[in-house]
Amino acid sequence: MKKVRLGTSDLEVSEVCLGSMTWGRQNTLDDAFVQIDFALDQGINFIDTAEMYPVPPKPELSGDTERYIGKWLKANPQKRDGLVIASKMVGAGLPWIREGRPISGADLKAALEGSLQRLNLECIDVYQLHWPNRTSPHFGKHWPGMVPHTTVDCARQEEEMLDILNSLQTCIDEGKIKHFGLSNDTPWGIGEYVRLSEKHQLPRPVSVQNEFNLIHAKDSPYMLESCVLEGLAYLPWSPLAGGVLSGKYRNGQMPEGARWSLSQRNGLFRDQSQTHEAIEHYLQIAERHHITLAQLALYWVYQTEGVVSTIIGATSLDQLKENIDAYYLKPSAELMEEVNQVFKAYPVPF
Repeated sequence: MKKVRLGTSDLEVSEVCLGSMTWGRQNTLDDAFVQIDFALDQGINFIDTAEMYPVPPKPELSGDTERYIGKWLKANPQKRDGLVIASKMVGAGLPWIREGRPISGADLKAALEGSLQRLNLECIDVYQLHWPNRTSPHFGKHWPGMVPHTTVDCARQEEEMLDILNSLQTCIDEGKIKHFGLSNDTPWGIGEYVRLSEKHQLPRPVSVQNEFNLIHAKDSPYMLESCVLEGLAYLPWSPLAGGVLSGKYRNGQMPEGARWSLSQRNGLFRDQSQTHEAIEHYLQIAERHHITLAQLALYWVYQTEGVVSTIIGATSLDQLKENIDAYYLKPSAELMEEVNQVFKAYPVPF
């Protein structure tokens, strides 16, 4: 599997990243070990996690995913050097993590210490801000009027960002992280962090991970343009849109143990009639070309210009194999044109 540079960093990562957010709720410790071992055998060297995982989040499970990875690292210390480990610090909203406070420099240091301990690491390669302190147009809030842009206090945002950047600089100087990244942010957020980092000679973000898939591609072209031209690695999460692009929820199905059968923090915002209509069309294309719906959806993300490494997750080894196999597909121009026609008909189905 091809390795690429992660933004302006010195890190080389596989073009497929192993996501871990189901480990600890839908997956056991043994499952996690099997998935990591298999992914490494396929040439994947990039693993993404977060302090709030597994999801959907629950207070009593918080941090378990990092603990699972930490146990694997403790059992396989000889494999650490070849891996790029990324984790994330949550922002405001989860009352059981720092009483739901927004990100601050002081809290960042404490959060990082917790992640290092759970991961059995002395240094995290990429430490990310899970979402910004201001309300951003993510998690289903992308329709006009849903985000109060005019109420944002830019001076306060700058003050908070500088506090975070200074804390990140301290953590880098102490050797506890190598680089930092953003998540669920926007072109404005990227621009501000880049501007402030250059103005004050503070750490520059090297990556941003946002949701990006066939039914939620709002980051193209504007977010992707910002990442490419500013030198940030764009890392799509949820390339299967929470699993709906696997086809598992077709015709009202709700498989036992599937993510949609669990209580969702932001609700089932992807569960819309137009979502399911689009999926039926994509499924017909996949069947005509003898590939699975999931592979069609994943390949579309993999081949999108500006995408650096796509974060995939799975609740079974068979699903993980299917997702990785999609990376090696060579679809015809005819197939891609068929996909584009459906995409134009359903550009924002939820």
